[in-house]
Amino acid sequence: MTNKAAIVTGGGTGIGKSTSLLLASKGFKVVVNYSRSAKDAEDTCSEIIKLGGQAIPFKADVSNDQQVRDMAKQCASLFGGIDVLVNNAGTTHFIEHTDLEALTDQVWDDIFSVNMKGTFYACRAVMPELKKSKGNIVNVTSVAGLAGNGSSMPYAMSKAALNCMTKSLAKSFAPDVRVNAVAPGPVLTRWLKPHPKMIEQSLALTPMKRASTGEDIAAAIVFLATGTNLMTGQVVVVDGGRTM
Repeated sequence: MTNKAAIVTGGGTGIGKSTSLLLASKGFKVVVNYSRSAKDAEDTCSEIIKLGGQAIPFKADVSNDQQVRDMAKQCASLFGGIDVLVNNAGTTHFIEHTDLEALTDQVWDDIFSVNMKGTFYACRAVMPELKKSKGNIVNVTSVAGLAGNGSSMPYAMSKAALNCMTKSLAKSFAPDVRVNAVAPGPVLTRWLKPHPKMIEQSLALTPMKRASTGEDIAAAIVFLATGTNLMTGQVVVVDGGRTM
């Protein structure tokens, strides 16, 4: 067990929930961030507390720099520091890649403000605490950022930018702070539930013949956060072998 603290953005649902639970099982005090899913975040915290862990829900829109800074400040004060940041919050629009006219300024802004700028805001806000604790960051990206596919072209581009940000931050803040990323393929969360055809097409090209679960991705995230001291600047693909 440990006496460390972690922030998981988008921590109440899907990959974020699985990651929050797994970190808590290893003794982390977990800040379960949310922007709209208050009940999910509260339920995740209740589940952690019932299992003997410590967790608090914290509302902050990651695309709002001041809200993210306030979250980092309050969490560091409450728990005595920050050791791990998991940037899991993300958004998309489902748009065919050939439909260029559908890519309005609003679509670009919606996706990049959360996926890219929001991740940067969180990294910047916690970096002083992570430098003190010799902590680390794990960004949740996507194989879409490696292959150029996925729910929409702006989504793929935002994740490609996040892969690059991971490497830039890792180079800039080593050896004090490690920064890595996990790039999932399709994950069986409520995000993809309305798009069974997309999952079916992906699985046809996947050697392991199944989509990832939230627990699969959480295991990779927590390994990068706690199971290694040397890995940094890496984008670890967890997609059942589809992109090998």
